[in-house]
Amino acid sequence: MIKKYTCQNGVRIVLEHIPTVRSVAIGVWIGTGSRNELPESNGISHFLEHMFFKGTKTRTAREIAESFDSIGGQVNAFTSKEYTCYYAKVLDTHADFALEVLSDMFFHSTFDEEELKKEKNVVYEEIKMYEDTPDDIVHDLLGRAIYGTHPLGYPILGTEDTLATFTGETLKQYMHDLYTPENVVISIAGNVSEAFIKEVEKYFGSYEAGTTLKTENIPVFQTNQITRKKETEQAHLCLGYEGLKVGHEDIYSLIVLNNVLGGSMSSRLFQEVREQRGLAYSVFSYHSAYQDSGILTIYGGTGAKQLDLLFDTIQETLEKLKKEGITEKELINCKEQLKGSLMLSLESTNSRMSRNGKNELMIKRHRSLDEIVNQIDQVTRDGVDRLANTIFTDQYSVALVSPDGELPSRLKTS
Repeated sequence: MIKKYTCQNGVRIVLEHIPTVRSVAIGVWIGTGSRNELPESNGISHFLEHMFFKGTKTRTAREIAESFDSIGGQVNAFTSKEYTCYYAKVLDTHADFALEVLSDMFFHSTFDEEELKKEKNVVYEEIKMYEDTPDDIVHDLLGRAIYGTHPLGYPILGTEDTLATFTGETLKQYMHDLYTPENVVISIAGNVSEAFIKEVEKYFGSYEAGTTLKTENIPVFQTNQITRKKETEQAHLCLGYEGLKVGHEDIYSLIVLNNVLGGSMSSRLFQEVREQRGLAYSVFSYHSAYQDSGILTIYGGTGAKQLDLLFDTIQETLEKLKKEGITEKELINCKEQLKGSLMLSLESTNSRMSRNGKNELMIKRHRSLDEIVNQIDQVTRDGVDRLANTIFTDQYSVALVSPDGELPSRLKTS
């Protein structure tokens, strides 16, 4: 049972009591990410996430790490396009302590100048590591191809140039403007009672900040081609098709479609590209849903000389899917896979905390397990087939990282 409470200042708290476990996961979710950045501040959401671990008024960076190591707990964070999350997982007996440390990081981080310099170097290295991973770069290039100058096309890490400009004051100003109470959700899942909500409110229920300005900056899906010539052993290809936004009524039909196409080892792309033709070690598809947009991405990595064959095989697979539709067996298998994944995720307090935090931030509602299973059961072959023909048109974007930077032949002539 999920309990929701809104503090006087606007901070939302969602708590799911799970009496059958001995752990508690606590997440501080903020509805801001790289999408909320300006060109000159690209990467600030991610860098701020790093700096939360670099010391508060009463704890050094080492003491923050030792705080959780000493109780056998975990603490971490991540930044996405549309939200940032700081979270901890501990034994239920240490829930109060974990909450206090997270709140200390949130409210009392010092952004010390010396720590800023060191952490900038760390993120510089993270950017370089990313540049050494072409199968990661190609996904960022696809985002830029699709969204252009819209912030959804920005890299989450930012650039070395933007990173160099960040100071303690710019971080504090960003927090003031976007880490506002109405933009914060505290999600808790595990063996804590409803009374724990009052503990959370004690720390987060009275602070004040700026007023988050909601700007109408709706992205437009574009069809572009971006290539990068890079010394790699493989050609890394991404195709991006317009998907669905978060909470769309057809989202479960799209999840089934993606699973059939490239979401598992039994998927059509995996079987055709890897198992039947041996063209790639890694080939898959996935869907990214944003507040007002979505992308269905297909990725494959192969030797540069086989790029044309890989591209043609992907297109043939899509055409067959559109023409013949999915089978009854595929529909049943995907539904059972979805329900199985859902049930297995219920065994993890981290998964439940994450699901509740994202749901509250993005769609402000929480479906029961029965409601979700019912929605999955309502997916039909006709609905999935209709989506396939709607999504897989000739309006798609391409990103490529390869030794010669040359697009597949069919794209050069089209």
